Amino acid sequence: MIESITTWLDTHWSTIVHCVLLLGVGLPLLRMLGYVIRKGLRKKLSAQAVMLLSKGVVYTGSVVIVLMALQQVGFKLGTLLGAAGIAGVAIGFAAQTSLSNLISGLFLIWEHPFKVGDVLHVGTDHSGTVHSIDLLSVQLRTFNNQLIRIPNAALITNAFTNVTRFPIRRMDIDIGVAYKEDVAHVIKVLEEVADHNPYCLDEPAPVIIFKGFGDSALEFMFGPWFEKADYVVLRNSLLMEVKKRFDEEGIEIPFPHRTLYAGSASGPFQVQVVPAQETASNT
Repeated sequence: MIESITTWLDTHWSTIVHCVLLLGVGLPLLRMLGYVIRKGLRKKLSAQAVMLLSKGVVYTGSVVIVLMALQQVGFKLGTLLGAAGIAGVAIGFAAQTSLSNLISGLFLIWEHPFKVGDVLHVGTDHSGTVHSIDLLSVQLRTFNNQLIRIPNAALITNAFTNVTRFPIRRMDIDIGVAYKEDVAHVIKVLEEVADHNPYCLDEPAPVIIFKGFGDSALEFMFGPWFEKADYVVLRNSLLMEVKKRFDEEGIEIPFPHRTLYAGSASGPFQVQVVPAQETASNT
């Protein structure tokens, strides 16, 4: 037995060395090449294009190296490729969903509707920053630091919103004031709030719309423009400044009032919710 193994090693030692060199040196060199591609092209191409190029080079090179190693061992590539084709058809029928995600991923990379770092709203359930774009899925990092994997086919067949695609955005805030307030005065105060806030852009000018007459308030839409990186700090400062200025100007923000009363001495307590404006007019 030992003599047979020794004889086989003596006969095939060159083949073994070639296979070890191909697999042990070639595969690490491919990984290094992928790293060089990612580092060298990240400033010239988009993140998803660099990802696709580097993975394509690594995967294609790995297949070539494995085939060369099999050829060294003595496998006939024609027979092997034929069997691989038959197996590929069978696997394709069994993995139609993965194939759909793969094709959808190529479409997403081609259309480039978002990139790594953009903020997406997908449907009504998922929101977050794009963490990675792969051939089968897109991974979102939520604002509370969780990871969501969304299949590419779901992004192709359903609507999503890229919140940070453009450098500036508009923040739409709904505001209601009491019916006794002067509309022109309210609009002037909102213009002053936007003008004094350092995170509101002067151009385009803020949009202030008198929307109409609500159940218990005059309804306004206050929409200042801002740079997308300033969303949180602008929203916090703007709401506080609107409340402060309304208090200084005596502008009332109505809210529903709840009145508790008892009918007869033996009857139960009853609850009546009265709209803010009706309560104000009755007093």
